Amino acid sequence: MVKLYIDPGHGGSDTGAVGNGLQEKDLTLDIALRIRDLLVRDYQDVEVRMSRTTDVDRGLSQRTDEANAWGADYFLSIHVNAFNGSAHGYEDYIHSSLSDSSRTAQYRDTMHEEIMKVNNLFNRGKKKANFHVLRETRMSALLTENGFIDNASDAEKLRDPNWRQSVAQGHVNGLARAFNLTRKTMYRIIVDGVQVGAFQEEQNILNAVQRYLGTAHRVIVERV
Repeated sequence: MVKLYIDPGHGGSDTGAVGNGLQEKDLTLDIALRIRDLLVRDYQDVEVRMSRTTDVDRGLSQRTDEANAWGADYFLSIHVNAFNGSAHGYEDYIHSSLSDSSRTAQYRDTMHEEIMKVNNLFNRGKKKANFHVLRETRMSALLTENGFIDNASDAEKLRDPNWRQSVAQGHVNGLARAFNLTRKTMYRIIVDGVQVGAFQEEQNILNAVQRYLGTAHRVIVERV
């Protein structure tokens, strides 16, 4: 079982960066929830815990203490950047004390590659910093900065739920590669040449087949 701790930056009275009618705390929560849902839906033997699932205040120490006490295998902190509207793009951070050959850096390299494949943002590179969530976590940790909220072009992307879904998928693809996650087996039900559903659970598959057996000419269960 791989234990992944997802940390949507800021929250509650701490809005984080603001710009173009957007607040960082809302965007980080949305992306993080999408990451959680994709992981739970598509992968087996993975457990996800989040520092917050609603718009509440959580101190930095609360976040890292919780992840440490839980024994997380990885800490992923989701953020959005700002810099007077002049900067744009994606960057991510590991702790400044770590070498580029460390396991944390190797995870970061994989995450960076997968996220950049889908986010359509300028690549600002892989960086290091002494952020609390990187310093006080006992497990490998990464902080991602997904665009600049005060840059008009980046903000247009951040406002788009389809873009946020793609970014979440990029994070999940990176996690899947880094931790060798196994996808859940999916089966689709085809009734008389038309797909009527897709299921993972055996009981759901059996229920769907039984529903159509009496009336359909042909029912096919096909692995996706």
